[in-house]
Amino acid sequence: MSSTGDQGSAAKAAKPVKAGVSELESMLSESPSSDRVCLKLAQILGVRRSEVALLRLDKGSLRFVFPPELRSAGVLPLTGTAVAARTAATRTPLLSNTFMRVKHVSLFEAVKLGAEQEDRSQEQMPIQKIMSVPVVSSGGNVMGVVQVSRKGLDASLAGADFTNDDLKRLEQAAEILSRMPLMQEGAEI
Repeated sequence: MSSTGDQGSAAKAAKPVKAGVSELESMLSESPSSDRVCLKLAQILGVRRSEVALLRLDKGSLRFVFPPELRSAGVLPLTGTAVAARTAATRTPLLSNTFMRVKHVSLFEAVKLGAEQEDRSQEQMPIQKIMSVPVVSSGGNVMGVVQVSRKGLDASLAGADFTNDDLKRLEQAAEILSRMPLMQEGAEI
């Protein structure tokens, strides 16, 4: 029986989560676009499209696969201090609900994203909360990084804190992503 208390936006966002990761897995046979995969990931985790980033290892650096606006923004060296680079280099997931307090590269936050109508109010807001997970092949090689964030003027306006369950869902999604053609080095983006 489902609980019927205060069901704010977090509860509404949680409904598609239960079937979400399996829905992502069912997309494997379709060789979906990065846009479609990341939109599904946003739905699974209850974030906006502009709060999902997918990076792929390409010639020793991380290159954005999604959002498309960042594909030409350059690469992140694995030796750099960016969260994605640290995630790939250490193979360690990160969950931070106090991300704005952490010194980080905010260059990519300033890029204007061609977001959907619902995203426009949040698209250039600073990242307040973040989860970052390595995408690792079945052979144990890092293929890239998937990140999900919550943006807002401050943490209280960015939405609910990420939970360990959210991080587990993102780790499950990363395993599925590792089997998608779009994550193969040299694959067309």
